[in-house]
Amino acid sequence: MLKHLLVTTLFFGFAWVQAFASDPGPRTHQASNSPTAAEGLAFLEGRNFDGRPIRVDASCGQMAAKEPTPVKEKVIIGYAFPQDQMLKPELIAAEKLSIINYAFSDIRNGVMVEGFKHDAENFRILHALKARNPKLKVLVSVGGWTWSGAFSDMALTQASRRRFIDSVVPFLERHQLDGLDIDWEYPGLKGFGNKFRAEDKANFTALLGELRAAFDAIEAKGRSRWLLTIAVGAMDECIEQLELTKISQSLDYINLMTYDQSEAESDPMAAHHAPLFLNPGNPKAMSASTSAEHFCAAGVPPSKLVLGVPFYGHAWAEVASANHGLHQIGKNPKPGLSTSFRAIKTRLEGKDGYVRHWDGISKAPFLYNAEKRIFISYEDEQSLAEKCRFILERGLAGAMFWEYTSDHEGRLLEALNQGLKVKK
Repeated sequence: MLKHLLVTTLFFGFAWVQAFASDPGPRTHQASNSPTAAEGLAFLEGRNFDGRPIRVDASCGQMAAKEPTPVKEKVIIGYAFPQDQMLKPELIAAEKLSIINYAFSDIRNGVMVEGFKHDAENFRILHALKARNPKLKVLVSVGGWTWSGAFSDMALTQASRRRFIDSVVPFLERHQLDGLDIDWEYPGLKGFGNKFRAEDKANFTALLGELRAAFDAIEAKGRSRWLLTIAVGAMDECIEQLELTKISQSLDYINLMTYDQSEAESDPMAAHHAPLFLNPGNPKAMSASTSAEHFCAAGVPPSKLVLGVPFYGHAWAEVASANHGLHQIGKNPKPGLSTSFRAIKTRLEGKDGYVRHWDGISKAPFLYNAEKRIFISYEDEQSLAEKCRFILERGLAGAMFWEYTSDHEGRLLEALNQGLKVKK
């Protein structure tokens, strides 16, 4: 989940400058077919582009369910990325989280190691939060956008996988953690200039199966169950590189990174970077809903699929005013424009010419500054309410967000809590 954008944020009460981790993948995600206006509206109604009701594999559930089906409590998974900073526990809303994924540990010489200098102290701080929320689980996430270069070699053979697993188990025990989240970006794909192989697909399946077996063996000796999760890119290219039916059997949750779907660095058209539904004005046929449909059709049970949401935005500069900048051509903005949700709410929205607009098709907000010709795509409370409704209607496991420090006054986390409440 590391793509470098220099921003200033407020980390649990103090300012810091971070290489902001905005996440996934290949610099372009161009789909082969672009939807028409009728097609975009069809999916809003739970139909495929040809008008047929959505149908998926029986193991995936019925993606077109019209009414929420609250079978069990939904999860809210938040990534925390302090880097070399110490966490401030009084500013972490532990009561509103199901799982904290601590980013990131690294892989060096084939074994998992701490990534930053205060990791040990931060793990103790997170473990202590269970006094306030006994149900809270704390996982370590290994890898990320810039630290995925060692995965292919590590997963290559049974011996190399065993070496890694033999380092994971004492790591989790040493830091009193509740499991492991693997953020390999991406098996079978280049990602951040990483080594990759065609064998990554089968090797990742083997790695996850062997991790699950090792965790289960430890549980059989009396230890509480360790969770095993992964973060995956939302592109169809990622689906092609994963044996989703097989790996789902080893995993508790699959965190779908349904954001960064448009960025000025690689996409000149100003567009939503985390739309819930397709807007026919955007030739990139990507949205959270289509990604969820595709992953379920490929073998992921909805009850294990977690929809990712961003606590930050993306900006374009030199954008024409037509349609308030939406789907107009722009350029990468100059450095220094922070688009964390905190920055958007405190410095931009409703200030200095930045006007908020709402796309009723994509169910997504955006800002446009006509004088400065700047367009910003982001997530807010209204769009999260729509995504929570989608999660409930489609029977997904819950929501994941990147990243905790970008929230403002806890508004987005509260929106997730309110939207995912299960009515008894």
